[in-house]
Order: sequence, then structure tokens, then C-alpha cells
Amino acid sequence: MHAETATTEPTPAPGEADHVALALANSTYLLPKHGRADLLASPASTRAWLAAVGLAPADADVRELCASRLRELRTHVRALLEAGVDDRPAAPASLDAVNAALTSVPAALLLQYDEESRWHRAAAHPVTQLVDRALAVIAADLADLLAGPDGRLVARCGAPSCERLLLRTHARRTWCSVRCGDRVRAARSYARRSLESDSAPATS
Repeated sequence: MHAETATTEPTPAPGEADHVALALANSTYLLPKHGRADLLASPASTRAWLAAVGLAPADADVRELCASRLRELRTHVRALLEAGVDDRPAAPASLDAVNAALTSVPAALLLQYDEESRWHRAAAHPVTQLVDRALAVIAADLADLLAGPDGRLVARCGAPSCERLLLRTHARRTWCSVRCGDRVRAARSYARRSLESDSAPATS
């Protein structure tokens, strides 16, 4: 069963603002003492996530099939990112799934005109193909991330209770959030105090 609550949603990990593929990979995460949360657990939460990352209007008609397709792509995106982190071969099934999403819709933004916006470039996909376009955009971002200079910066959060991914934009960046950093430091402090207590000489 998915946990789904906005009050426990962590702050975006470093890199999510620039790479929607990283944001998708982190859209399910562990909550200490509460289990797993999933921002794509339902059509409503999926619509909210797509709107938050700029891939759908807030009133988009997102059905369970759409949410399921996005969760499936997330599995493959995560697998490829983790393969990069671990410096191991990518799973062919995940490569195939991402490439299928990448080529499922035309990538070019067409020249369009209307009285309100006048000349502009936009995707020509109807609302029914909105999720197809979102999957293609995410897949393209993943390809750019892994094949570009930022690919070597992808890392796992250093907190034992966290599985989120981040971009290590500087050498000292270890955790995905301040909360994870504080949790690790508190655990180290507790362990240190316990060790000092155990090693203190007994008094009669």
C-alpha cells in the first residue's frame, strides 16, 4: 500500500530542478517510521506531480492507466540511473523502455498561431497524448543526463535510511536534503555518546 501525504514530501534533491528524470526517480521514497511514499500512487497525485514539473496543466485528465505508465517508466529510469552510479551495464529491458518512450512522439515543437498567444512553438499533441509527450520528455532528459557531463555526478544519498538520488554538484555534497544530513549527524552523535558512556570507568 502506498503512503501518500504532501506534509511528508521531502524538499527536491540537488539536480531535480534541472533534470525531470531525476525528479521522477525520486518520486517514490522512504519515510522513517512511516514506510514508503509514492507521489504517483493515484491519478490525482500523478496529475499534481506532472503539473509541478511542468509536464501537464493542473486540470489535466489523468487516468490510472496514465499513472501506471509513468510508474513503469520510473522503474526503468531508476534502474538506468543506478546502473550509472554503480558503474555496471545497463539492463537491456530498461534501455528499450526508455528508448521506446523517447521515440513515441515527435520531438519537434511545431510553429503555431492563435489570437491569444500569436506566433509560438508548441507540441501538437492532443490532451489524450499528454502522457506520451511527458514520457518522451522524461526519457530525453534521462538520455541527456546520462550521456552528458552531469552523468558522472549522479549519486545516492549518504543517509542509510534514504534511497533518493542526487547530483553531487560539489565534492562535499553527500545528502539529498538538510533533513537527511541532520539525521545522519544526530545518529553519529548518539553513537559517540553511547561509546563514551560504555567506555567510562565504573564508579563505586
